[in-house]
Amino acid sequence: MRIDFLCQPPTPFAGRRLRGIWLILLVLSYSTGRGQGSLKLPFFEDFSTASGRPGIDRPDPARWQPGSGVYINNTMAINHPTINVASFDGLAANGRPYVQNNSLAQGYTDTLTSQPINLAGLTAADSVYLSFYWQAKGEGELPDPGDSLSRQAGDSLTVQFLDNTNRWRTVWAKVGGVVNNNFFQVFVPVRNQVYFHAGFAFRFRTFGRESGPFDTWHIDYIYLNKGRSVNDRFVKDVAVRQSLTPLLKRYTAMPLSQYVVNPAAEMADTVTTDINNLFNNFNFTTFRFTVRDEVSGRLVQEDPQTTSTLISSLSSQRKVVKPTPITGFNQATRAMLRYKVDLLTSDDQNPSIPGVNLRINDTISAVAALDDYYAYDDGSWEYAQQIRQREQIAVRFILNKPDAIGGIRACIVPFMTNQTGQAFIINVYNNRAGRPGTAIYQQSFLTQYPASRNGFVDYKFSKSVSVKDTFYVGYQQVSSSDTALLRLGFDKNSPFGSQIFYNSGTSWDQNGSSAALNVRGAFMLRPVMGAKPDTIVTAIPEPEPLSPLRAYPNPTTGLIRWDDPTINRLEIMSSGGRLLSSFEPSRGQQTLDLSYLPDGFYLVRLFAAKRTSVHKLIIQH
Repeated sequence: MRIDFLCQPPTPFAGRRLRGIWLILLVLSYSTGRGQGSLKLPFFEDFSTASGRPGIDRPDPARWQPGSGVYINNTMAINHPTINVASFDGLAANGRPYVQNNSLAQGYTDTLTSQPINLAGLTAADSVYLSFYWQAKGEGELPDPGDSLSRQAGDSLTVQFLDNTNRWRTVWAKVGGVVNNNFFQVFVPVRNQVYFHAGFAFRFRTFGRESGPFDTWHIDYIYLNKGRSVNDRFVKDVAVRQSLTPLLKRYTAMPLSQYVVNPAAEMADTVTTDINNLFNNFNFTTFRFTVRDEVSGRLVQEDPQTTSTLISSLSSQRKVVKPTPITGFNQATRAMLRYKVDLLTSDDQNPSIPGVNLRINDTISAVAALDDYYAYDDGSWEYAQQIRQREQIAVRFILNKPDAIGGIRACIVPFMTNQTGQAFIINVYNNRAGRPGTAIYQQSFLTQYPASRNGFVDYKFSKSVSVKDTFYVGYQQVSSSDTALLRLGFDKNSPFGSQIFYNSGTSWDQNGSSAALNVRGAFMLRPVMGAKPDTIVTAIPEPEPLSPLRAYPNPTTGLIRWDDPTINRLEIMSSGGRLLSSFEPSRGQQTLDLSYLPDGFYLVRLFAAKRTSVHKLIIQH
């Protein structure tokens, strides 16, 4: 008789022993797997290698878990340690608010979570520390401190560690309410044994308003390693920091056809940036400045600065270069001038962080577009400006030769209420004594949001507009509701704020010349040039004003009238901009009966020749 041990039921002791062995093997396998897939110390991130392109300004997936709404940029912070920071606010990764149509919604907003980091085998004796720099507000909106009387929670930034039970534990927190343009360095020790496992991770998390780009925090220069202490504040690192100033003298971008008229007059006198020494000792640096056309690949300027310059410990230093006029575009229709400063340091020699080459933050660049549009902005907004119904904003543009406008590109920032489909008006003005003159073209559009943060939407004119010398492009708000005011992206870092003009209803004031408008920056409003010219011109210096297109009375029981016999079409829209009906009056007709519409607010768009206008209409039976 043969005894088959494989089929024999185990004794209770043997069963427990076998299950124990399997459990140990399973845990070891799981831990080993997590360890193999985890990052190793040191962990370092200063976000300097981010692409800097609108829509893909995302944390590096090699270090950070996907799904974050955090925005990597070099414009939102003030006095940051090195190029680029991670900014947190109430916008998700797609550039839209976490919560729309509820302006007071509060909750957790952006979260930045590290990839797993292997801390298995370490103990508190290994002196593991996480350090980082933080700032509240910067160029964004100040996080609130909260209110105990109304029981409103304060806006906060927290740091959490993942323990060996997969639970997040808060180890550091900061509440808003205090403005300071400095960055503060924080050291958080990793001492609790529950954190020393193969799948350790840490995350930054913000709490605040979920309805738009509110409650802004910035993080930079994150460093996790063993063998550290709270006195481990200095890293041998000299890095580039502030964004390069514009390559062009009068714009950040302009049509190539306008640039080639006088290249020497269009180039900036200098381009500047600054560098920052994070080490408690002096250093010597040199740098190289280059300009390359990314369309043709042509290197158009190379200027090595071979003389070493001393930079003192823990200080910043301004760098200045002189660009040269660029010619030889021949038959090109566009050029994208990538201008770059490469800082030459010894950061890769005797590094403070073993295994990390700190030369990664020694390069900074920007692009000057010579394309088909004018721009005063750098392609990124720090906040948004709004105007009320009777106010007007206009931006001045000066031509080198006559041209034609085919439309505008605008970046509308989503705040609180979804305004998709809401009407607004774009105006083109001629020049009168250095200020906007007569509105020579007007067209209404329906609001669209861009596909990503800092994206633009094209609003094409139904007719092209011929312009000479100087013209102005502006916009008007149609709705009078505070929750429906359009927010246009505003670049706070632009040096061209003097080109903005504001009209409160009576006259035009130049930005900075009065208290009515005194802001630093530029609207993200770009006229698109090169369209086929039409018959609308700005050549007459003092044209007779066009008669206003209007319908009355307002309010009305339903019957409206108009005086201008050239009006050839009327469109009736809902207050949100949805087209309800359209009419083409017969010859001599100057009235229209709308009494069939229920009481409420409506928009009336009037068309006459090459003019349009939009008015709010109240119907009360």
